[in-house]
Amino acid sequence: MPARKTTSRTKSSTSRTTARKSAGRKTAPRKSVASGSVASGGRTSTASRQKSATKKAAPKVSAKKGAKPSSKSAAKTAAKRSSSGSPSAAEQLREYQRKRDFTKTAEPSGSEKRGASRKKGQLRFVIQKHAASHLHYDLRLEIDGVMKSWAVPKGPSADPTVRRLAMQVEDHPVEYNSFEGTIPAGEYGGGTVMIWDTGTYTVEGAGDRDQNTAAREEYASGDFKVNFHGKRIQGSYALVRTRGGMRGNSNPDKPSWLLIKHRDEDARAQDDFDLTTEYETSAVSGRSMDEIRERGKVYGS
Repeated sequence: MPARKTTSRTKSSTSRTTARKSAGRKTAPRKSVASGSVASGGRTSTASRQKSATKKAAPKVSAKKGAKPSSKSAAKTAAKRSSSGSPSAAEQLREYQRKRDFTKTAEPSGSEKRGASRKKGQLRFVIQKHAASHLHYDLRLEIDGVMKSWAVPKGPSADPTVRRLAMQVEDHPVEYNSFEGTIPAGEYGGGTVMIWDTGTYTVEGAGDRDQNTAAREEYASGDFKVNFHGKRIQGSYALVRTRGGMRGNSNPDKPSWLLIKHRDEDARAQDDFDLTTEYETSAVSGRSMDEIRERGKVYGS
């Protein structure tokens, strides 16, 4: 009898062990076909819940970094753009205005409303001789309501074999075309300014485009061909953007360019005809640099 009881208990123990193994198989972790997550007994495991939480959190972080401006902000920015889609004159002149104290300098602020003082389709240019820390010439071309500007250390040349460095600077207001006078010492660009030449220019190869659109697009391309109709500088020239920039300036918006005369009937050899020495007085007032500095009065004021 004792032996039979032992056998019964052994069978009962074996049966319970088999049941536990069977239960273990039923509750073993399995992958969900739909999501690929690991489930155990119909519940998501701790690792799976952490992975799922990470996936849900990721879009929030990404959205924060690449957040788009609100519709209100976008509308405000769009309102500042001109009808052509390019920056408004006010936007383009901010750097110019930030650098100057108009309570001290007689330079135009650029805040005046410009009327239709020129014929439709005509774009103006001015070249100013500027005795600042270093004597140079400032070339300014009208595009989109402002004067795109370059500092040309040696001035323009009528010789096609001569390439003049032209370092782009901040845009100036159209009113600057009539500025001739002295910027006070200590102010940005302090020194005497002469209107060395002035007139209009046309864009070569404009085709069906209006002159301003053609100028904007050719300027953006970095290979800008124009015809000058000035009192002194005449004919076809090219402004070609280079890879270099102004010394000490890493701003990609202020690159270096080259001003090059094309071969045409207005071309002259540099040794025979130097534009900058041929004309040394103002194209509008007839004054020399010394006379402008001594008399003080700003031309046109």
